[in-house]
Amino acid sequence: MPSRRQIREAVIQFLYCTDLEGGADPTAMREPFWEFVTESDRRSLQIATFRTVHHLAVGRDVRLTEFMERKTVASAFLSAHLEAESLKIELNRIAELESKWSSAFDRVERLPRNDDDDAVAAAMESALKDLFRIDRELALSRQRFLHGIEDFPSLRGQLEASAASVRRLQRISDRMRMVEEPERFPEQADLTKLRESRAGLLELRRDSDAIVNGVLQHKARIDDQLAQVVENFSPERIDPVDRAILRLAAYEIFHAGTPSKVVINEAIELAKRFGTTDSGRFVNGVLDRLAKEASKVS
Repeated sequence: MPSRRQIREAVIQFLYCTDLEGGADPTAMREPFWEFVTESDRRSLQIATFRTVHHLAVGRDVRLTEFMERKTVASAFLSAHLEAESLKIELNRIAELESKWSSAFDRVERLPRNDDDDAVAAAMESALKDLFRIDRELALSRQRFLHGIEDFPSLRGQLEASAASVRRLQRISDRMRMVEEPERFPEQADLTKLRESRAGLLELRRDSDAIVNGVLQHKARIDDQLAQVVENFSPERIDPVDRAILRLAAYEIFHAGTPSKVVINEAIELAKRFGTTDSGRFVNGVLDRLAKEASKVS
């Protein structure tokens, strides 16, 4: 799960990027900002997802070969039973999707996994999404075929071999669903890393967005509060990083109920990390005065 420090660092970066003074529209900046700031974490999640999918695919070739052999026999059998034409069509559809699945998996396999290039990361994300999409289509097609057999009791015996192969391949897809949405399967201990990584990214964005929304909502009031303790205060006269840090701190002191001492210490650390050599001292002085004003109000 993201730490308090990670959340506040993300908030400062967002406030800085949007500038909030005639800069980029904060709403329009949300998605590109989060793609940028979580790029490394998302890349790690992609690799972990790929490795899990790769593990699931071990032995699939044998199952697929068996299915294709049995499918040929079943198709010939169904050709003699026109009333079951829908089963033949669905069986061919399964074979077509199985081939697409293999091609999509090969595409993922060929992508570099130790390359930090943005284009490679985007290609990996796209390839995984494509594979999961095909797998979902495949699962539905298999389901239609297996359910369709139930409508033709007299043909079940001749189609059982093909049905068995379909069910064996479906077991891989059942696990693929777990990999695609690990949060839905908390009982699967082997998916803990994927589950925690996905949850961490979602929580970081949720908590950071909540704070950003609070700062934006109270920005005018926050600037008034800063003006009371900063001589000749004017937002544009303050360094953009320092300005973002002060606004975040003022929001937490006056509007979020966070203890002033905690806020000041965290703000100083943020100033040291993102600001200039004088930022820490400047931020400390402003927030010390702001905290005293806050104590008078309370």
